[in-house]
Amino acid sequence: SFQNVGEEKNFVFLSKKIEPSSVLETAPLSDGLKKELAWNKFSGPTFTESYCWPPVAQGCDVVVISHQGKDPLLYIPPVLTLLQLESDYQALPNMVGTLAVILCPGWKKAQLVFDLLKTYREGCRGLHPMLIILGQNKEAASQVEIRGCKVVVTTPYNLLRLLEHNTWLLCRLCHLVLDEIEVLFSDTADKVFTILDCYKKATAEAPGNPPRQIIAVGTQWNKHITPLIKEFMNDPYVVITVTEEAAIFGNVQQVVQPCMNSSRTAELLKILDFTERNLQKVLVCTDSVTEVEMIHKALKSNSIVSLKKHKESKCNAKCVLERWRKMQSSGTPAVLVLADDCLQPLGITDATCVIHFSFPSPGVFRQRLQCMTDNFCTVIKDSAVDQEHKKAKSVILLTENSSCHAPGILRCLKHAGAEIPEELRDSTARVLESEENEKFSRPLCASLKTFGICRNRTACPDRHQINLATDMAQNIADEMVETPDRVTILPLLIVHATNYFGRIVKKQKDQYTVLAKEMNDYFKVPGHRISVNIVEKSVFYGLREGAICHRVQVVETPAKDEENVCEVTIKYIDEGRTSQVNSNQLLHLPAKFQSLPPQAVEIIVCRVKPIDNEVEWNPKVTDHINRKIRGKVHHAKVVHTLGKTVWVDPMVGVTNLAVMKMWINEYNIRSEILSTGLGTDNPEHVAEIQKLCRQMPVLDRAENLEHFTKEDTAGLEEVSNPQDTLIQENSAESCNTSATPPSDDVLETKEAEDSTVHQQKGCHPQIKWFQDNVTVTLKVQILRAADSKCEFSKEKVVFSAFSEGRLYVADLELYQSIIAEKSTCVIKDRETVILLVKEKKGAWCKLLKNKNVHVSLDFECWEESEDERPFTAG
Repeated sequence: SFQNVGEEKNFVFLSKKIEPSSVLETAPLSDGLKKELAWNKFSGPTFTESYCWPPVAQGCDVVVISHQGKDPLLYIPPVLTLLQLESDYQALPNMVGTLAVILCPGWKKAQLVFDLLKTYREGCRGLHPMLIILGQNKEAASQVEIRGCKVVVTTPYNLLRLLEHNTWLLCRLCHLVLDEIEVLFSDTADKVFTILDCYKKATAEAPGNPPRQIIAVGTQWNKHITPLIKEFMNDPYVVITVTEEAAIFGNVQQVVQPCMNSSRTAELLKILDFTERNLQKVLVCTDSVTEVEMIHKALKSNSIVSLKKHKESKCNAKCVLERWRKMQSSGTPAVLVLADDCLQPLGITDATCVIHFSFPSPGVFRQRLQCMTDNFCTVIKDSAVDQEHKKAKSVILLTENSSCHAPGILRCLKHAGAEIPEELRDSTARVLESEENEKFSRPLCASLKTFGICRNRTACPDRHQINLATDMAQNIADEMVETPDRVTILPLLIVHATNYFGRIVKKQKDQYTVLAKEMNDYFKVPGHRISVNIVEKSVFYGLREGAICHRVQVVETPAKDEENVCEVTIKYIDEGRTSQVNSNQLLHLPAKFQSLPPQAVEIIVCRVKPIDNEVEWNPKVTDHINRKIRGKVHHAKVVHTLGKTVWVDPMVGVTNLAVMKMWINEYNIRSEILSTGLGTDNPEHVAEIQKLCRQMPVLDRAENLEHFTKEDTAGLEEVSNPQDTLIQENSAESCNTSATPPSDDVLETKEAEDSTVHQQKGCHPQIKWFQDNVTVTLKVQILRAADSKCEFSKEKVVFSAFSEGRLYVADLELYQSIIAEKSTCVIKDRETVILLVKEKKGAWCKLLKNKNVHVSLDFECWEESEDERPFTAG
């Protein structure tokens, strides 16, 4: 649902006056559609809908920017109402085609819009909506027929594929909707403008005067909206309910002025250096009563007449507003020093300049900008031409204490095209690094694992760096991957087209097969089925499903009901899937069945990703792969491992001809995905995963740090069309051969290059140290350190870095305590200098609790006092 998304209900910016329609009964919609909306318990219209529905229903071009901008109901009801006016379309040529096209940024949003159209089609006669998602197979586009369809929902990529084979498709097009306009323009601007050019050409050639309408909705302004309005729209209505987005459209000049916190007042006085020709109405905004008083006093002492208002002021809001209005009319610049909690009560909208004396949060930033809305431009400006004529100005004083809200403000300013000082970029980078470190206990980003990239790391809730304690706590046992060149995999849970959970099956004597038979035999005996009275989280239990018994682990236990039975969430530790069962179904699992480690591993097929820069697999692909591979034996080549995840390339479905001792390659999963036309090559995938693992952080003990980089290993071929290719397996060894004499029907296989499994351990660098009464200095002797990391705690410092292709790690347990937050690490060309600040002043008799041969005193820097005791080197 897109309802109740916290829009700024009292703010709307309009390029032209609109009479809002805030009640469904009087909304400009057809009666049938109103009934359908009411039947589906529609709670609107919302604030934004009340303003955008009227111009859309009138057939006007409309641009809507709102926090609700992802909601298709901003445009669906009025567009469906227009499509009921059949007389408007009588002049159109009697050809195959559609009246409306809704362009969405991806298949998932297109599916959602299509489902909404089906929901409300009862209130719209003859709607017959069509969802068109095509693969890259050319014949698919040529087979599409659009007959009796009023609305087509698709994406820019797919519409252009259609237009290649069906140039007449736009001949009847009257309504073009651009859904999530900021995403469309960010990812596919060239394709959207190509479609707009085609639509414009079709419009010019159409006979008569049929309705023509472009609707663009989104959550953010985009620079491409300006040419959209100027070149393709006809005097559009612009509706914006997000203040900072209205400020961009309104041509507000955004300025960031770096200064020291102690010199903010001096910087403010420079900005307020008025001339008689430049009379302005200026708000100086801050977040505290103390600063309001301080600023007002400073202005007064510099002969600048100003007003002040905060919650403790004696003068009420009405009095301040009257004086505010009178100041400029008297020929004097109007300056009001204002606390943030007085912004809404005053309701000022005619300021020409806002100075952010205290660094604002994004929410406060919006409130302050609203004070200038009367001076926002209401027509599109060419930024290059009109930059000097901006009527409104926003000035942020950026100090060393401004890091807290830096990322949010940086996004606003970059979005506005403002000049960004390096200080703000640096501050933001530090905050983002800190936020990423706070994700350290989160799972590793699924997109990063599956495709080698995460499109939006800032918004992604998961981590994007290796956590050794989590990712490698349960490594795949060596015996599970006896020969990385060919492992036998049984996929049991299909997450999506390239991500599965299953087991690696041993060729000779598979331990789990033996265990499963023993468990099934054991639990056949009724007396062995002992129900569990008290269910504990993370404990292993047995679960009997028919004649098959599973090992499961409880991952979540809600409160129990009156009968002492509850529904618990369990994980099948040998399959990877999760489920919910009643607690009384769980059985006591004898210790002999718990000794074998969980067998479920995560399997990722490499070098293939969705087409059209999609971030998720189309369900058609996942369903096809699920039907094809689940529960069937496959052979695969392991190219990389991390913890209990294996990356494989290729992974081939096989059939065993036991009599002939042969395996037949039936299909290659990657090739199967590509053949759907909905997948494409992803050549950087494995390299990105290996790059990620080269940046591993440091373990508590350096000797436990191992860097796994299993690169391509030889043996299993990539089969481009493996229907007739055979693999013959002997008991002693496996080799690749053809079961029949070579012929045209037997496809050649490609030999992969041999490479070895690399396993690096962190080397300990040489360290020299010296001290004074306050600090201890460590000089780490490595050249040109890269990817360095230094972590301080009260009694420990852990340093790691790469140098000339080798990983160096120093895990130092200190003899005495330090102040971690004051300690620093500086990377230099020939060495790294770590400065430790002592918790208690005085000399240390040694640096470390335990002797370390790699650590020694730096006698060249040692300042020895007369009463100094002997020191040990480490």
